[in-house]
Amino acid sequence: MTYTANEVSQISGISVETLQYYDEMGLLSPISMDTISSPHYDEDQLLDLQQVMLYREYGMPLGDIRTLMEQEQNRIDSLLSHKKRLLEKQNHIQFLMNTIDNTIEYLQQGNLTEHSRLYEGFDLALQEQYEETGQLLRPAEFKPSTKQAKVTSAQKWSKDDYLNTQREADEIYVDLCEALKNGKDPGSPSVQAIIRRHYEWISHFYTPTKEIYSGLGDLYVEHEDFKQLYAGYHPQLAEYLRDGMKIYAERQM
Repeated sequence: MTYTANEVSQISGISVETLQYYDEMGLLSPISMDTISSPHYDEDQLLDLQQVMLYREYGMPLGDIRTLMEQEQNRIDSLLSHKKRLLEKQNHIQFLMNTIDNTIEYLQQGNLTEHSRLYEGFDLALQEQYEETGQLLRPAEFKPSTKQAKVTSAQKWSKDDYLNTQREADEIYVDLCEALKNGKDPGSPSVQAIIRRHYEWISHFYTPTKEIYSGLGDLYVEHEDFKQLYAGYHPQLAEYLRDGMKIYAERQM
């Protein structure tokens, strides 16, 4: 089955003009042109377009994307790499949320015991790159900083710690998807047991209050990074997780 440029545009939300530009850049070449010079795409091109869009989520230059896609050997391996990167981004956001909560608590109660907690979770390499160049670099252009910096809580983890927490999150989301597919209510005991695992996973980063945990569920639905992450498991996972979290917060916290 093939698709016209207009159909691909409707499916993906990418404009026809952008599709044409991707063709000019060698990123997404149509498989054929019909008699009136309208490009046609097949399923492989749809998957290629998804890859381009995933890389663009990181702000990667088109030239770098083309190089990576030319080197791609296995599409599934590439998608798993994207998934790993998004999980790392999720963990990073969790640490920053912890820092924000600590700062709010300090401002409200004046009980910050360690001032270094104001700076936990920041991407120090990015901060230093900005200071050195005067401009914000794209993620693909980051280079590790040679300067010494304070060690954050996240940086104290070993590689195994980091991989284990990613694996734990993945297992939670897979189990929630299975419950969702089986039509289980978010408030059912079996689903709430999974949500409890999620709460305990969040507690690796910080211990959320009832209000914060419930609000975190809303963030999962409203924030594009989280929304994209969960959609990779199931289109309705973000909403399902949010509903389960709100029920858990009300009943257990």
